[in-house]
Amino acid sequence: MKKTFQLLSCLFLMQISVFAQEKIQHIEPLNWWVGMKKPTLQLLVHGKNIASFTPKINYKGVSIKKVNKVENPNYLFIDILIAPETQAGEVKIIFENSKKETFTYNYALLKRQNKSAERIGFNSSDVLYMVTPDRFANGNPQNDNVSSFKDTLNRKDLTGRHGGDIEGIIQHLDYIQNLGMTALWINPLVENNQPKTSYHGYAITNFSKIDARFGTNEDYLRLSKEAKKHGIKLVMDMVLNHCGSEHWWMKDFPAKDWVNFQDSPKTIYSTHRRESLHDPYAAEYDITSHSDGWFDSTMPDLNQRNPFMANYLIQNSIWWVEYADLGGIRMDTWPYPDKNFMSVWSKRMEQEYPNFNIVGEEWSLNPSIVSAWQKGKVNKNGYVSYLRTLMDFPVNAALVEALNTDEKVWNQGFTKLYQTVANDFIYANPNDLMIFPDNHDMSRFFTQLHEDYGKFKNGMAFLLTTRGIPQIYYGTEILMTNPKSDAHGEIRSDMPGGWIGDNKNVFTETNMTSAEMEAKNFVSTLLKWRKNTSAIHSGKLKHFAPENGFYVQFRYNDKQKIMVILNKNKEPKTLEMGKFKEILKAKFSAKDIISNQTFEVNGNLTIAPNNPLVLEIFEK
Repeated sequence: MKKTFQLLSCLFLMQISVFAQEKIQHIEPLNWWVGMKKPTLQLLVHGKNIASFTPKINYKGVSIKKVNKVENPNYLFIDILIAPETQAGEVKIIFENSKKETFTYNYALLKRQNKSAERIGFNSSDVLYMVTPDRFANGNPQNDNVSSFKDTLNRKDLTGRHGGDIEGIIQHLDYIQNLGMTALWINPLVENNQPKTSYHGYAITNFSKIDARFGTNEDYLRLSKEAKKHGIKLVMDMVLNHCGSEHWWMKDFPAKDWVNFQDSPKTIYSTHRRESLHDPYAAEYDITSHSDGWFDSTMPDLNQRNPFMANYLIQNSIWWVEYADLGGIRMDTWPYPDKNFMSVWSKRMEQEYPNFNIVGEEWSLNPSIVSAWQKGKVNKNGYVSYLRTLMDFPVNAALVEALNTDEKVWNQGFTKLYQTVANDFIYANPNDLMIFPDNHDMSRFFTQLHEDYGKFKNGMAFLLTTRGIPQIYYGTEILMTNPKSDAHGEIRSDMPGGWIGDNKNVFTETNMTSAEMEAKNFVSTLLKWRKNTSAIHSGKLKHFAPENGFYVQFRYNDKQKIMVILNKNKEPKTLEMGKFKEILKAKFSAKDIISNQTFEVNGNLTIAPNNPLVLEIFEK
């Protein structure tokens, strides 16, 4: 009789579990943690007629503050309070309705990692290696195609799936570490179950799930742990502005204002007039047209003014930081979501993680526009941001123009770069800006420089020694190019050696050209030296106006003095040292970081053509 009762009990529990699965299609966040700074949690619960059920919780320290119903009966938004003394465990949420139907959902409350709130995000002591995962390395061919995903493997198609995955990145963490990188920014790995051209990751169809063609959530956790073992911080690429057109909620909206222009018979695109957000004369029409328009026909614009959407996005960001032990976030299309929401979001992230860091993409060449988003900037319109780091597109553009234009023409050449760096007075903290030679949305650096190696060396010497946080796109270190077009598919070409059968392999240095190896060694030498050079991380900067094909910067603190000489002269040229007497003694020793040679300087210095110098200065 006892065994019969136990069997019936098991069957009953199984029926409840199956019933719960039938009733709840989605619940997010997938889990939460005790001991968070903000004690409230809002659960999004989605299921057929779920609003007809009333949730109850009987767990010490956990209580339901409010149950929010919206116009769609398939949703509930449950406000939960988690007291500070609450212990981790499994919270049973009991759902009941008037028909006396009952089911239980077991929700996990976990214990946070030790000192999670104190985690140190990426900063100016780091260099980020940026990877487009589909194009980096195919470590697990078994996930190249997944039956429930329409966009299948086609390596011949520049806009198709090529098969790179999380396993491929894990297998090559040694390479990334040996280069001298200390952080890893990966283009979005979350699910993009779109019919086509979904390899890039920015048309998200599930904000809490890794795309099966890249791996699983558990694979992402493994990547995080392995990266940490290699001394590499994991930086997640996130999107708050939009989702993919095939996201599950697009077929069953919670509310009429979940997505901007939700009921419009045609797609209303963003005007991309980001300046309107700061323009003192801006028309409301231009502000709305920019912020509310869809980024693309397959990228619906999320309405962060809806409080449930806002809570969802904030909690999802925090969830990933805790879940995957992140060392940073790169936020896509920073100025496109509702700007007031972005202030709230960035403040909440800082409150939960005061030492964390987030970099926002503001693709503007105007430093006034970029600076308006940085934490500490006093804006005339009263707007307050809590974002520390922005991508420094003004310096990126100025560097390329400086390297490509004639030094003998007035206001051309290095003067372009000097003038842009001189604009740093407009930023609250220029040392927090992210500087870069290229990224996944622009032509490769070596292509932009017309495949001139001297220019490449000058550019990399500048980026790895000046103020800011450097980021390098995969393959830039081996002079990857996009000679045929600036199409994204060509820019994001496959890393040599990432696929079985590749003739060239950067990871094993097989069939690499001498130029590729020289460039890789040049970049790696600077990166490894930079790791332990405090003057580069946080030292002061002093630069001298370009003259005679030279542009000279100094980075210095109480312990170190670094002299960086950028040089575009096409023949050996003498640099007169007298102009630097305010920071240099007449006689000093200098160590050339690239050649590792030390020499004495007494007077002027003759420098080889098209050759930058990075010198550590020793003065008696």
